[in-house]
Amino acid sequence: MKIFLTLLLGSLLIGCSNEKTYEIGQIKTAKGEILLWLHNETPKHKASFIELANANYWDSLSFNRVIPDFVVQGGCPDTPEGFNDPEYLLNPEFNDNLLHDYGALGAGRDDNPGKLSARCQFYIVQNKEGLHRLDGDYTVFGKVIKGMDVIDNIVNVERDSTNTPLDAITLDVNIIKMTTKKLNALNFTMPEK
Repeated sequence: MKIFLTLLLGSLLIGCSNEKTYEIGQIKTAKGEILLWLHNETPKHKASFIELANANYWDSLSFNRVIPDFVVQGGCPDTPEGFNDPEYLLNPEFNDNLLHDYGALGAGRDDNPGKLSARCQFYIVQNKEGLHRLDGDYTVFGKVIKGMDVIDNIVNVERDSTNTPLDAITLDVNIIKMTTKKLNALNFTMPEK
C-alpha cells in the first residue's frame, strides 16, 4: 500500500509540473495589481515588453499620464531616446483582430510617419466604449485580464494640467508564469490559435 501511494503521489506531482504556463505581465502599484495578457500576434512588442520588464526598466518610473475616459500611460516620459534612438523603436504590428477596446494594452509613439512604437511607453485604454479611432495607428499588443478596477481608480487621482498625477503612481513591472487553470480562475478565456 505504501508503494502504491508513493507511486500515485509521484505521478500526480509529475502531472502538475507538466501543466503549460504562460508569461503574463504584472504591474504592481500602490493602487493594486494589474495582470496583462501579451498577444502572440505581436511577437516583437511582446518580446520587448518581456525584456524590459525582466530588466526592471520601468521600476523607477510611473504612470505619468492619466486621463479619464481615455488612457493611463506609463513608462518613460517624452524623451529623445524614447522617440529617436533606434534601440527604443519598434515597427508597428497592426492586427485587425487586436483593437483599442476597454482594457487594451498599446504601445505609445510620437507622430513619426512610420508609426514606430516607442518600446519604453505603454498605455491601457480606460474608455469603456474603446478608442477605435486609434486602431491601425497604434499597436495593441496585450490586454488587462485582472485589474481594470485599479485602472479606473488611477484615472481619477488628482492630476495637474498636463494630466500627470500629483502623487506619483510608481510601477513595479514583472513577468510572472501562470497556468491555464489559474488564468481560467480569473475568467480569462484563452485565445484560439
